[in-house]
Amino acid sequence: MTIRPALAAALLALGGCAASIPPVDVTRFHLGQDIARGAIAPAPEIAGNTSGLERATYDAAVSRELERIGFPPARDFTAARYTFTTEVTRDARERLARRSPVTIGIGGGSFGGGYSGGFGGGVGASFGIGGDRSRATVVTRLSVQIRERATGAVVWEGRAETAAPDRAPAAQPALAAEKLAAALFRDFPGESGRTISVP
Repeated sequence: MTIRPALAAALLALGGCAASIPPVDVTRFHLGQDIARGAIAPAPEIAGNTSGLERATYDAAVSRELERIGFPPARDFTAARYTFTTEVTRDARERLARRSPVTIGIGGGSFGGGYSGGFGGGVGASFGIGGDRSRATVVTRLSVQIRERATGAVVWEGRAETAAPDRAPAAQPALAAEKLAAALFRDFPGESGRTISVP
């Protein structure tokens, strides 16, 4: 079977994007006891959240993961056994881009083998093609807390954090939300108090 050049390029690009998604650091806390499954609802401050599409993207990703591990959405708040809250922070940190390895030097001495006069003058400089540019690394953290609705007691909480260049796909909310939520609830409830790296 022959793969057309355009298709091959697209597959390579897709593979590059997948490989560029950074790992997620995950920490969970609980009492070390089995957590009975049950219907769950967003806490009132989450249900009434109006902070925009980006936040809603994270809340939806968390809801899908909760349902996957046995916490289906309650038909209404009073029917919920548990409630959950989410918190999302995105911190942009400046970083210095790597200097290009290709440099052009201007220095004293002759220039041009066949030109008898040469070129001199004692000027010395070196610069990279493209130069240095300051870019941002976006650190995104997703924190989730699960409580018993009747008592308000916290039964589980966790946080997941990842960092990616601001222009990378992994820094965009849609991809970051899915990645963070999936990592946070992997092997639920997880080992309490231990930070792990999830690829």
